[in-house]
Amino acid sequence: MQYISVAEAAQKWGVSPRSARNYCAKGQIDGAILRGKTWLIPFNAQKPHKAEERTLLQVLRAEKDGKISGGIYHQVQIDLTYNSNHIEGSTLTREQTRYIFETNTIDAEGGVKVDDIVETANHFKCVDMAIDEARRPLSEAFIKRLHLTLKSGTTDSRNAWFAVGEYKKLPNRVGGNFTAPPEDVPFEMKKLLSSYNKGGKKNLDELLDFHHSFERIHPFQDGNGRVGRLILFKECLRHDIVPFIISEDLKYYYHRGLSMWEKERGFLRDTCLAAQDKFKTYLQYYRISFK
Repeated sequence: MQYISVAEAAQKWGVSPRSARNYCAKGQIDGAILRGKTWLIPFNAQKPHKAEERTLLQVLRAEKDGKISGGIYHQVQIDLTYNSNHIEGSTLTREQTRYIFETNTIDAEGGVKVDDIVETANHFKCVDMAIDEARRPLSEAFIKRLHLTLKSGTTDSRNAWFAVGEYKKLPNRVGGNFTAPPEDVPFEMKKLLSSYNKGGKKNLDELLDFHHSFERIHPFQDGNGRVGRLILFKECLRHDIVPFIISEDLKYYYHRGLSMWEKERGFLRDTCLAAQDKFKTYLQYYRISFK
């Protein structure tokens, strides 16, 4: 039998030497033999058919619908819910968040805010909504449904002045900055969505530009940060961009990036790229393809 090297096979098949070695290690090349640390490949061996790549959205939907535990869907639900709520002051730990997701109960010592528990359970539903609606254009109706789902059953929802699932009735500020007055919010949101929904595929900067504008409008009385980050997650899935989850160690840089976006885009972009790199390690572990 005549053999060729990994490098020769890689050149013949139009792949990298690493890919050719992986084919051998996975038993995908009939007749390939390992001598020492070197693979020898039959000269007439054919390039293996590439396995169908699984996209993140496909896997999330399959695991969600199949109620599969321990996969990327499980990971996203806990990490996104815990970190996004934690940024807004939730006192629940990551372990308590996980326990609520897995058992629909709470194991807690000492005092735990009921609203933290309710909003955690609600946030899980919001993540499901983002996955289910991922490929659909972003709309006011969807954004309002996210807010309605997130804030339903909370103390805020029992206040007459708090419009659950509707735009704010009272002026509010964020980070010491003025936001859009309540009477301007409907117009500003329509203008923002009309501009954003023009054209085709979006890149990361376009998503962050929308996020910054959304948070500057601050359309709801409360819950804007979490709704905004849920929108980011959905739109990453829609436009085949690797998602990112802002964790505790990135919280300061995330807020700084939002406040400085109009002057220096690099701060927020670099923060989200760092979070994106961490998410890529999840995708690699669960063997999910990404660009």
